Order: sequence, then C-alpha cells, then structure tokens
Amino acid sequence: MNRRIVVTGIGMVSPVGNSRAETWQSLLEGKSGISLIEAFDTTDYSVKISAEVKDFDPCLIQDRKEARKTDRFVQFAISASEDALADAGLLEDKPDPDRTGVVIGTGIGGMNTFEKNHKALIAKGPGRVSPFFIPMMIGDIASGQVSMRYNFRGPNFSVQSACATGAHAIADAAVQIKIGRADIMVCGGSEATVCPMAVAGFGNMKALSTRNDDPAGASRPFDGERDGFVLGEGAGILVLEEYEHAKARGAKIYAEVMGAGLTADAHHITAPHPEGLGAINAMKMALREGGIEREQVGYVNAHGTSTPFNDRTETLALRSFFGDHARNLKISSTKSMTGHLLGAAGGLEAGVTCLSLAAGRFAPTINQETPDPDCDLDYIPNKAIESDIEFAISTSLGFGGHNIVLLLGKDPGQR
Repeated sequence: MNRRIVVTGIGMVSPVGNSRAETWQSLLEGKSGISLIEAFDTTDYSVKISAEVKDFDPCLIQDRKEARKTDRFVQFAISASEDALADAGLLEDKPDPDRTGVVIGTGIGGMNTFEKNHKALIAKGPGRVSPFFIPMMIGDIASGQVSMRYNFRGPNFSVQSACATGAHAIADAAVQIKIGRADIMVCGGSEATVCPMAVAGFGNMKALSTRNDDPAGASRPFDGERDGFVLGEGAGILVLEEYEHAKARGAKIYAEVMGAGLTADAHHITAPHPEGLGAINAMKMALREGGIEREQVGYVNAHGTSTPFNDRTETLALRSFFGDHARNLKISSTKSMTGHLLGAAGGLEAGVTCLSLAAGRFAPTINQETPDPDCDLDYIPNKAIESDIEFAISTSLGFGGHNIVLLLGKDPGQR
C-alpha cells in the first residue's frame, strides 16, 4: 500500500490537436477548437456548434479493415494510447504483459454506432444490423481493444461515471498499482458523441451553449455571460507506473499521482449539490490520501463547464474548502478551448495538469471578458502563465452526482 505512482506517458486526441504535443501547444496559445458542426446537418437544431476532432485518420494507427469495425470513441482511445505509450518509451521497451493493465472509461460509448445501426434496423430490418454492432458500441471495448493491441494481460476493465469517468479510470488504475496487481497501467477516458441524438438531447435539456454566431467564444467558464457547455470529443490517456519501476528503467516522469477523492452528491440527476458538498469532500479525501495541507496546493484544473450553475457552485466549493488560500490559487478550465469531452474530459485534463506541473506553464481560461461576482477567483484569464507549483488538483464532476478529484504532484525527484 506504500507503492508510489507516477505518470510516465501522456497521450491526447482533442479538438485542438491529434496528439499530446499539438494539444498542449494549442492550449498554451489559447486556441479554441470550437466551430460549426460538420458531422451532420444542423438545420433543425437550436445548437449548431461543437468541439469536433479535426482531420483524424484512424488508419494512421489501425489497419483499414479493423478501423471499420471500431467506433470513433475506440479509435480515439487507441490513438491516444499509442501516443502515451510512445511517450513513455514502452513501444520499444515492452513491459511485462502480465504486470501491465488497462482501464479506459467512456461516459456514453459507441453512440455513433448505435445511431447508424438503429437507422438500418428501422429502414431495412434486423438483417441489416451489423454483427459487430454490440462489440463496437459497448463501453468496455476501448479497454479491451487497447489490451489486445499491445498484449497487456493485467487488470482490464472500464468505468462509467458520466463527466467524471476519465478521472475515475485514473483513480482506479492507480489502486491496481498501489495494491500490487500491476506495475504499469494505461488509463483515462474516450468519447465521441458529436452526433444528432447527443446534440438534440443535451440541447433540449438546455445544457448547451447556443452562441452559434460566435463558436470560438461560446465556451466561457466562470465568465458572466456563459450560457452552457459546448459538446466536445476526444481522448486523454495516461501511463501510470510504480515509482521504483519507472526509475529502474530510466523513464521520464511528469508527475506523481498522490491521492484521489471519490464522492457522491446524492442530490440530483444533473445539478451539483448547491453547497458543493460532494466536491468539497472529494478534495478533502484526495489531500488526506496525499498527506499534504490545502495551503500547499497551487493550481486547480477546474471542471469549469461554462454552465451558470456548475461554475458558481464549483467556485463556492473551492472557496469553502481552501478558505483564504483560495485567493492564491491559479485556476483554469481548459474546456474553454476544448469544449466538454464528457467521459474523456477527466483524462485529458489530468494529462494537462501533469504537463503543467512538469513544465511550470499553465494554460489559460479563454473568453474571460465579463466579471461574475459569484466567480471571483484567479482563473488565469486569457493568457498562459509560468509558475513553479508543486501540487495541483484536477476536478471532475459528473451527472448523477459523481465527484472525482485527483491530487497530482511534481516529479518526486524534483521536490
């Protein structure tokens, strides 16, 4: 139980880049990945914008025949896993397959596959439903596909906790290393739901921004004129490794996974607890596990969805938990640029937090133009900053009241 866990590889597919390097550079530059939807005709939709992954070719990683049998969310997961494993040096220096596992979650799963096959069923009958329909769309299949591709035979499963899924997968993967079931875990989240049903569903519940005439300005977390989140897609994957194992092979280390807080609001199917109690308790749990005081935390990668209620409640939770120290925190929501990747958000944002700690550079919250008296902390407005910060948290808050907080620290060798 005393085994320490570090991050040795990071992989990303996002609306602002199809790799870790491209995504990270775009975030530091404050680039928005939000634009008019190209995936389908939005003529009859009130929401016409999203944060789509651009110019993605799964056949750069997968055989064309295999790519046709995998949903887009699985393609993203495979691409980001390849990016992360290459970054960790594990494509050449192959790890022990029995000591390497995979936990990749998704909030919704193969929604594109479901839509396509449902249309075929209605129009042409049951005989036209693909025999690959079920294994293409089920939520665990990203973990399964990645394990098969790389012959990783350790712990392998999926988690699903809505918008907290990616962070949840990282927290659960860390446990597998901590208790000795594995030495290396590939983990995070993947999502591909820019499709008619998702846009209609989220739009009809009034969760999405309708700033169709200004896509780049639509996601504006903590800004006084925010009007909803922007649906995004992509994947964020981390390679977690036991610290001594990583040192023994001379691995590059981005950060240490020091603790996690997992709580429930037990309040509402979509709205956060009005006093932020679940988020507060998750922060308390993460810091207690990591053995640090709240005044030692310097940065927060916030959930920051750009919805009126979420951003206000998250700010309240940060003020309540950190007290006077909340004014010293550097906080950013990278969803201002990527949109909300749902089940992939926590994986991508944990990766961003690790990159930030390692580089001493912290991405901004763009579109900070109109002050909101209820959101009065330092959200790193509009321009990246440099700062030497040792400890950070990444918060993920999901529909259903799921709260996950990851406590991350700089490379132990640099602290």
